[in-house]
Amino acid sequence: MTKTVWEKLDENGMKTLMAFNKEYEEFLSASKTERTFTNNSIAAAEKAGFRNLKDVKELHAGDKVYVVNRGKNFMAFIIGKKPLTEGMNILGAHIDSPRMDLKQHPLYEKDGIALLDTHYYGGIKKYQWTARAMALVGVVVKKDGTVIDINIGDDPADPVVGVSELLIHLAAKQMQKKGAEVVEGEALDIMAGSIPAMGEEKDPVKKYILNILKEKYDMEEDDFLSAEIEVVPAGKARDFGLDRSMVIGYGHDDKVCAYTSLRAILDFEGVPERTSCCILVDKEEIGSVGNTGMHSEWFDHVAAKLLAMQGCNSIVDFNDAIENSRMLSSDVSAGFDPLYPEVNDPKNAAYLGRGICFNKYTGSRGKSGSNDANAEFVAKVRRVMDDNDCYFQTCELGSVDAGGGGTIAYIMANKNMDVIDAGIAVLSMHAPFEIVSKADVWEAYRAYGAFLKDMD
Repeated sequence: MTKTVWEKLDENGMKTLMAFNKEYEEFLSASKTERTFTNNSIAAAEKAGFRNLKDVKELHAGDKVYVVNRGKNFMAFIIGKKPLTEGMNILGAHIDSPRMDLKQHPLYEKDGIALLDTHYYGGIKKYQWTARAMALVGVVVKKDGTVIDINIGDDPADPVVGVSELLIHLAAKQMQKKGAEVVEGEALDIMAGSIPAMGEEKDPVKKYILNILKEKYDMEEDDFLSAEIEVVPAGKARDFGLDRSMVIGYGHDDKVCAYTSLRAILDFEGVPERTSCCILVDKEEIGSVGNTGMHSEWFDHVAAKLLAMQGCNSIVDFNDAIENSRMLSSDVSAGFDPLYPEVNDPKNAAYLGRGICFNKYTGSRGKSGSNDANAEFVAKVRRVMDDNDCYFQTCELGSVDAGGGGTIAYIMANKNMDVIDAGIAVLSMHAPFEIVSKADVWEAYRAYGAFLKDMD
């Protein structure tokens, strides 16, 4: 049987692993949206000595800088000894997760209940998002540009909201439906309140909710038009299992890889040979589109700016920097679940506790839409892992005809960069609460650090 990470730990190693995961649980609990993750990344980077690139005039080996895009993307760099044209070692992850978003006209009243209309984001089993406590997290931007932060439900003193569910006694017809149809998308409406505003004849409960929003946030109903409010599970990430070996929480996909990648670059000691980079992007769950997704040219623009600060301004310099770079596309993999063994090839599945997962290819049904890493690059990655005693496993996302999935790997590979998917095994992926092994969280952090340090 393959050894697990747990088996190589001594007493001090176990304490270090548990302490690291405690910090991860706290960060994850406070970073449920792309905006909150970005804000907390900025704070952590500045604490670690990184400076905003816009405040830097010159770059030298060892300089630590970060860049932010529209409050939803974050990049950190440690400038290496070698010129940027010789390439970077890049860790890339996404910080968006499946959820529900409030629509632009969300608030309405029906039969004495105030409701908030939603549009789900990413691939979800819709029935999993009913009958549970949810929080509202996001921003409202008023016409004068004022940004109002919203967080209702994560503080234990807050009320929570949620989608109601049909009682089993009356669900005979519902229970005959296919899983994809048990709950329709338009039925994922959030219950927001039931007290009527006194003296109001039309929609008094809706009016009562608007009064609360006005009093607490100085928010009018029309301000929903320029709001981004996400509906996410309320509550904190917690230890899972009687042995506390796992973490259960919302958004492990892909915040567990984003956090370990971020920590790897923030904790890097010394000056790297090659410039180190950590990219945290948005919109992966819906195709990496838009100006905050990986398909955006934001990375290219920042890379060009760094090159210009080193005196390199030609397209040849830019192409050299990109083509000589190496990247780990840090995204989660489907953990082998003993309750559902039939959807995996057990020889090529990701198991909890066995270390970081490398997916040479992803895609689905014949590798469609996949990056397929070159064998030469896989060999280099193996060497780095073995040289640093990092436990790793190779895997696929399910058996050949069972399904599959994609990441941001192919986008960067399309730039002629060497890329491989490297992440952490997750159980209950895309559910409101997902599960990871603390051993894999720790080992991924170590592996990402080794890649930044030793990949040539």
